[in-house]
Amino acid sequence: MAEAISVTGPIAGTDKTITFETGVLAGLANGAVTSRIGDTQVLVTATASSRPREGASFFPLTVDIEERMYAVGRIPGSFFRREGRASDDAILTCRLIDRPLRPNFPSDYRHDTHVVGTILGADHVNQYDIVALNGASAALWLSGIPFECPLAGVRIAYSTDGEWIPFATHEESDAATFEMVVAGRQLSNGDIAVMMVEAGGTEKSFSYYAQGAPKVTEEVLASGLEASKQWIDDIIEMQKSLRRLVEEASGPIQPMEYTSTKDCSDEVLDRVREVAGDRMREVMAIADKAEREAAQSVTSKAVIAEVAEEFADLDSAKDQISAAVRSLSKEIVRERIVADGFRIDGRATDEVRPLSSVAGYLGRTAHGSGLFQRGETQVLNVTTLGMSRMEQIVDTLNPQDRRRFMHHYNFPPYSTGEAGFMRGPKRREIGHGALAERAIFPVVPSKEDFPYTIRLVSDVLSSNGSTSMGSVCASSLSLMDAGVPIIDHVAGVAMGLVYADGQYVTLTDILGAEDAFGDMDFKIAGTQDAITALQLDTKIEGIPAEVLTQALGQARQARLQILEVMRAAIPEPRPDVGEMAPKITSFQIPIDKIAEVIGPRGKVINSIQEETGADINVDDDGTVGTVSIGATDREVVAEAERQIRLIVNPPTPDVGATYEGRVVNITKFGAFVNVLPGTDGLLHISKLGGKRRLSSVEEVLELGAVISVIVEEIDPNGKISLSPADPSQVGDDGSGGDGAGAAGESSGPRRERGRENGTRRSRTPEAASVPAGGSADSSAAGGDDNDAATAAGASAPSGTAREDVSFGEHFEQIARDTYGDLGPEVEQTGRGSGRRRGRR
Repeated sequence: MAEAISVTGPIAGTDKTITFETGVLAGLANGAVTSRIGDTQVLVTATASSRPREGASFFPLTVDIEERMYAVGRIPGSFFRREGRASDDAILTCRLIDRPLRPNFPSDYRHDTHVVGTILGADHVNQYDIVALNGASAALWLSGIPFECPLAGVRIAYSTDGEWIPFATHEESDAATFEMVVAGRQLSNGDIAVMMVEAGGTEKSFSYYAQGAPKVTEEVLASGLEASKQWIDDIIEMQKSLRRLVEEASGPIQPMEYTSTKDCSDEVLDRVREVAGDRMREVMAIADKAEREAAQSVTSKAVIAEVAEEFADLDSAKDQISAAVRSLSKEIVRERIVADGFRIDGRATDEVRPLSSVAGYLGRTAHGSGLFQRGETQVLNVTTLGMSRMEQIVDTLNPQDRRRFMHHYNFPPYSTGEAGFMRGPKRREIGHGALAERAIFPVVPSKEDFPYTIRLVSDVLSSNGSTSMGSVCASSLSLMDAGVPIIDHVAGVAMGLVYADGQYVTLTDILGAEDAFGDMDFKIAGTQDAITALQLDTKIEGIPAEVLTQALGQARQARLQILEVMRAAIPEPRPDVGEMAPKITSFQIPIDKIAEVIGPRGKVINSIQEETGADINVDDDGTVGTVSIGATDREVVAEAERQIRLIVNPPTPDVGATYEGRVVNITKFGAFVNVLPGTDGLLHISKLGGKRRLSSVEEVLELGAVISVIVEEIDPNGKISLSPADPSQVGDDGSGGDGAGAAGESSGPRRERGRENGTRRSRTPEAASVPAGGSADSSAAGGDDNDAATAAGASAPSGTAREDVSFGEHFEQIARDTYGDLGPEVEQTGRGSGRRRGRR
């Protein structure tokens, strides 16, 4: 195995170091570097094909990120137990790397180039995306592929104290109000040119602002861009040091020989300028996109037919002429902007297209909807609210395992007037959706304040520039229409830049063509007072800080103008969620009460759901339980909440009070009656049947029967003893004992009776015979545990000893011997399917 070559350097302002290592892994790739911060490490390889891609009119660069679950010591959660398609996190990291790398290659380079980052370790402290970005630059810098110069990136987080923290950890980002990834490269004068920015507010941004943290404004962003240059410069110098060490060990790195590919020759371009210059100027002045594109198509065909004869001996003459026409169109648009200050559609450079906003466009069928239009760009957004169980489960390398707020962006072919295939979201759609989500998320209320899972879907219906920012505006309208108490409206606008003849011209609200023909794509979103998201890409070496500052100020004016139109449509969130939306309430319960709320095999919670019609979800975080209840009717939610709260905090019955309860369990020694939610008491068998002894409770009661009971006693352990409030409900029909006393009955000693009526008689030896026709003794001693003193129709003669015998204590003792303590801590199952939760 080869010996490793590595460089390690400190990260200024932190106790961290960053390491680049090469020479050990992936030796057959053009370039391979393992970059590392802490225990987060990424192997990045760079390879290129030996030939250019035939017919390519663009640079075919592909960046892939391979998340390996072994990096966090997990087995993938999929059915196949292996990694599948790239996660959204991986795709967003690919885009994060691609954007600053792409402008760093020669314009005539058309070889397939592949950058692959394999996540070898993720320590859940340091985020891997920035480690992969710096590793990609280092791998290309060592590969010999025509990569013009190294670049570097840094993640900085804005703390609640107003300081920028470099290479922020997951924890530091969560505790910050804003985070930003900045990538740049060194200029010949030693300055750092910013090439890419990806930024957004955090989940708790506005909560921190409310507590006094400084808000992120345009001035704060400018200070962050300036601060990032120090760390970018340090990392670039490390990459240069790594290359020097490699060359010292192995000799100079040989540059790759590549075939220069031009879209058209200079001769063809000059001829197209002569033939089509005036005609194309007229075409590019048409404001309407459809008309302009139709006229452009007609003119292009005419020019191709006219010029093709002159270059008949040239290979791919038509393709070159077509490319020359596109190049001419770009020149004309840029020239008009810089020289005349006018744009394709005739607007001034700082002018926003006509705006319109509608809240509740889809009516009551949707939980919330918003339609936003700016010029020809039109986006419909729909909000759907759900229970917490609808949160997305995330199986990635990041610590976050669930998402309660989701924004999905769709860009169908018809939005640009084209026919095409729809095969699920592409990387661009995932990236645009993530940008809009990042812009909106900071104003969304916390789960504690609004216990809903929220899904937004933005469908682009018409596209002519900045659909991602249109999605931000439509999302804000939709959320307010849904009754989501967002802090304020969020609006977004896309800015452009044209650099020509030494002049920088900033464009507000760019068209699609201005995006394609310009030198910068700068998207910024925020509320009236604070910025929530920012994305910047450049096609040139970089942008001076003063130009960015001026662009930020110009974008703010446009954002405020858009916010006015949105407020006119809906000034604040509706007071309640929509008619069709679930009404959800959420509250916490002690974790040891979760089992009582759910019940065995979900019996209790299912019973409440069936009775009320509410949707109930119980979850816990290991320390406290959370109950979420949802239904379209608030009264249903309130009733379900009432029942659950009574289980969690059951009321205490009063001694001597009468309650109507339901028999919830039957045992050999009695029936358990639910007198209050979550509170059961024991109605002993001895208190049933009136003057006759019962062999089973089922003779007078059945499971589920409703009975009025009196609370006789509550012992110190909370066990409740009950008695029937109406004896006639439990078998006391006024007749006593055997109902005998018939003539001719033997007058000898009374035998122990059998169980003909479910009773049991027991007499003492001293009991005398009772002559027939004597008076009946209708008293039953104690009325509960003692048997009738005499048989019906008989009386004890004077002077005869009589003993009243109690079977209650006898049955209690048998029950204790058989079942142990009869209190609420004992789980007993009676006949049928009842469950005794115990006497309180």
